[in-house]
Amino acid sequence: MQNKAPVVLVTGGSRGLGRGIVLKLAEAGYSVAINFASNESAANETANECTGLAPDPGQLFLPVKADIGIADERKAMVATIISKLGRIDSLVNNAGIAPASRVDILEASEASFEKLMKVNLQGPYFLTQLIARYWTEQKPPVLLNSGFVVVFVTSISAYTSSVSRGEYCVSKAGLSMASQLWADRLAGEGVQVVELRPGIMLTDMTEGVKEKYDQLIEEGLIPQKKWGTPEDMGLAVTAILDGHFPFSTGTVIDIDGGFSIRSL
Repeated sequence: MQNKAPVVLVTGGSRGLGRGIVLKLAEAGYSVAINFASNESAANETANECTGLAPDPGQLFLPVKADIGIADERKAMVATIISKLGRIDSLVNNAGIAPASRVDILEASEASFEKLMKVNLQGPYFLTQLIARYWTEQKPPVLLNSGFVVVFVTSISAYTSSVSRGEYCVSKAGLSMASQLWADRLAGEGVQVVELRPGIMLTDMTEGVKEKYDQLIEEGLIPQKKWGTPEDMGLAVTAILDGHFPFSTGTVIDIDGGFSIRSL
């Protein structure tokens, strides 16, 4: 079947926040390339659910395996998507990993630091470069109301210290600057770049610390007194791609229930 809808590449789209984004995009009429690194069954499950949600039978959902921290795999992924879906209209840099274990920065290893930088920062930075070159050199027709769009999913850890996972915080702070750099560079090319900064989100990444954060949320850490969800992220991405923020390139949108509010 030939694709008949704008195509969004969501990295890390098979589960967690990425899956929430993919499902909302499917509901909104987009075709989606669902990137995954290893869990093919989860990616296929997500694609099947998308098919059931899609309002247009012309939408397509393509699981595509790639470790975004590896240059050759990034290139192969982009080539596969363009070959099978015809185009790429938006990139959602969602994929990210946490440290294998939380370790005080006095004891943390360089190996863990390097691994997180490769996946959380270097991968999305150069994947954005790859797709931006496709847009600017091949000049595909623009299908989105917002023009071509890049979304960087960072974290409140971009500005909030967690000394037991310093490498994660540094990677997200770097990704936040990457969003600013690409917004600055691509604005004149008709490409919009937005950073979404999620807070404490209920996913498998936070499963091991759920009890701790349940208590902190109850005590008022989050003014809205609830966890964020993958659906919250999906709603935000869909609003951006639908063109509801046409004059906001380079902006940061907090998806954090008020965590970022400074109050006395």
